[in-house]
Amino acid sequence: MKNTTPILIAFAFLTILKLHTAHQFQVGGDKGWVIPPSNDTDHYNQWATHNRFSINDTLRFEYKKDSVLVVTKEEHEKCKSSHPLFFSDNGDTSFELNRSGFFYFISGDSGHCERGLKMIVKVLEAENVGHPANHTSTTTTTATSEAASVLKMDSDTLSQTLMIVGIIAMFTVFYM
Repeated sequence: MKNTTPILIAFAFLTILKLHTAHQFQVGGDKGWVIPPSNDTDHYNQWATHNRFSINDTLRFEYKKDSVLVVTKEEHEKCKSSHPLFFSDNGDTSFELNRSGFFYFISGDSGHCERGLKMIVKVLEAENVGHPANHTSTTTTTATSEAASVLKMDSDTLSQTLMIVGIIAMFTVFYM
């Protein structure tokens, strides 16, 4: 009888990979990062509350003639920052949510933040994102996320690479 341990390891690895793969979110949906209508100044916070963000997810901001700043809570409340934690004005900005907790986003263009072009995003801790509550899965999920970060692969590329590794491992067991 062949040793089934490699098969079980490959199966567990692929199952864990499916538990957490990073996602990319298009901020604001189809409209992107634009000044909301005057009667909807909480538009982006509403959008954010309808999504569940995890560590290593990415926010994609699409905009024209504007900018995206990551700022402190106080700067978010004031709609002004002289030293943002992150700044981009290229029209197509991706920002990786690299930790749990709150992220504060504002437009850097004069008057846009005051008109509602700002957002607060809450990133859930690894154990609070709906994964199984056992220690092994959480540890492996975190390791998988860290591996993705180190390799700088997007979630699809990482999933495909790990799927290929799993298939090779299964072939090795059956044909060796």
